[in-house]
Amino acid sequence: MKALPAELVPQIVSVIEERRLDVWVYQGSDWFVRNADAPHVAREQWTVKFAPVVTDKLETLVDSVAKVVGVGDDLDAVARCEKDVQASCGLSVSAARSQPYYLDVTHPKANKGEVVQIMSELLKISPQEIATIGDMPNDVLMFVKSGVSIAMGNASPEVQKSATYVTTSSEDEGFANAMEKFILQRNAANS
Repeated sequence: MKALPAELVPQIVSVIEERRLDVWVYQGSDWFVRNADAPHVAREQWTVKFAPVVTDKLETLVDSVAKVVGVGDDLDAVARCEKDVQASCGLSVSAARSQPYYLDVTHPKANKGEVVQIMSELLKISPQEIATIGDMPNDVLMFVKSGVSIAMGNASPEVQKSATYVTTSSEDEGFANAMEKFILQRNAANS
């Protein structure tokens, strides 16, 4: 596991809280929150299948922190917080929204772009032979590492602009349309 630099965790927590977002800290196999009734906690608990640990001392959790998440329903505040964490921490962290209401802050080598590199090495193929598809700002990190990148039609203009191609939305068979149009047809044309 690539942990966040311990000295940066209190700074990250502070920047997120200054933007009036809730903070979640993932350390080891535990997930810490200040308020179990805060927005999106119940959904995350259902997703990860375990309850958070409630604490009022998030800034003291600095060792082996895999991820700090800023959470809020003010989507503009989440987007601003993304830029603020990036400016505050520079290249020492990866800060990107995984959902409009989630800002994930991780080690700079613990993001989707690094997964493309790892898959390239494991499969012994060039990253240029890998296609990626996504719809959130954190997907842009893998777009720049892969040979073909496809943004879903429901992605923001920023994400769409970062991709090689744009497909239809997830509600309109976007993944299937992308595979047919940009992968299968492309491969058939190159055969």
